[in-house]
Amino acid sequence: MSLFNVFKISSSAMSAQSLRLNTVASNLANVDSAVSANGEPYRAKQVVFQAVPVASSGEASQGVQVTRIVESAAPPRMTYDPHNPLADANGYVAMSNVDPVEEMVNMISASRSYQTNVEVMNTAKQMLMRTLQIGQQ
Repeated sequence: MSLFNVFKISSSAMSAQSLRLNTVASNLANVDSAVSANGEPYRAKQVVFQAVPVASSGEASQGVQVTRIVESAAPPRMTYDPHNPLADANGYVAMSNVDPVEEMVNMISASRSYQTNVEVMNTAKQMLMRTLQIGQQ
């Protein structure tokens, strides 16, 4: 595999993890939302990745891309608050189905994946620089 493919692969992974981090941030921002823009309780969103070939000179390299963002099928969290204007006849309010603990785990995982890909790119850059230095000696 060419070192230049490493940059393509790592950059595709960094882009995908960046979108994952933005999705986690959106989920965490709406953890206590009772109503979203469509009038329903906010539903947690998850990013779906897919391996994709990286265009190169006949080498089989795989990068990653986001294929879609899906909403969680989990039911809304029901909170007892009879004084809330959104409460049903029994006094329960349908809140978002975001699990803050799960989102924090997703955030840590995405952040570490992003950092790992930055390190891969830095290592590849150092290897290219050392290769150029060999010719100078």
